[in-house]
Amino acid sequence: MDTPFVFIRDDLMIGVFDSGIGGLTVVRALMQHLPKYNIIYFGDTARTPYGTKSPETVIKYAIEDAEILIQRGAKILVVGCNTASSVATDVLRERFDVPIFEVISPAVHMAISRPNKRRIGIIGTRATVNSGVYEYKIKALRPDIEVYAAPCPLLVPLVEEGWLKKAETRRIVKKYLHPLKLKQIDMLILGCTHYPLLKEIIQVKIGKRVKIIDSSEALSTSVKDFLQNNPHIADNLKKDGNCQFYVSDVTEHMRKLAGKILKRIGKLEHIRL
Repeated sequence: MDTPFVFIRDDLMIGVFDSGIGGLTVVRALMQHLPKYNIIYFGDTARTPYGTKSPETVIKYAIEDAEILIQRGAKILVVGCNTASSVATDVLRERFDVPIFEVISPAVHMAISRPNKRRIGIIGTRATVNSGVYEYKIKALRPDIEVYAAPCPLLVPLVEEGWLKKAETRRIVKKYLHPLKLKQIDMLILGCTHYPLLKEIIQVKIGKRVKIIDSSEALSTSVKDFLQNNPHIADNLKKDGNCQFYVSDVTEHMRKLAGKILKRIGKLEHIRL
């Protein structure tokens, strides 16, 4: 079903956007931490992945994604996309007068809170890795930590294709993680919200002793803490557990993949950009 772009707002929700279906891992975590809150999700599946695009293009897309959610009642905006978080957060905060959460800072704070960890690895899209944002934020708070990053450009398309258990996926993950294994990292940040869907494979390939930081879990904890500390905002959000899901392109394959991520997902509605 195609939905027109203009929408009359009727309730106040937590809005989440991502470049595709992978951001549903953020929704899943939010549902676990904030089960009563209404959530609206937009996945820009027609233009995924963002990680191969220029910063200017990602900023343009992020603004459009935010506008879709805010026009539909989002009172809080969650950027469930590391690429958009790394290049578009400042622009979004200047443009929109709502609390905005990006996915990078919570993961960084979770990682550096572990005192015995000294070598942190990061995997993400090319855009996220090239931005250097994780290394900058970690070094600003913990200059003693060694940071190593590896771009993994094929992982988002593999997740979007649903190749979560394929032998080809395991081989590609192993190849991407090999340089980080050589650095003997003791912690790995999943710098893309698609990557938790490959967490089991990643853990096997990087080794059991390496602690994995799931950015979607860190982000949902940050949103929960904010709402607990800001009841004047929390009290204005609708809480009947309703969730709405919109995408810029929809296929039967996409519906099945979304169902694997969220067991109780409703209908994926199509927004024509």
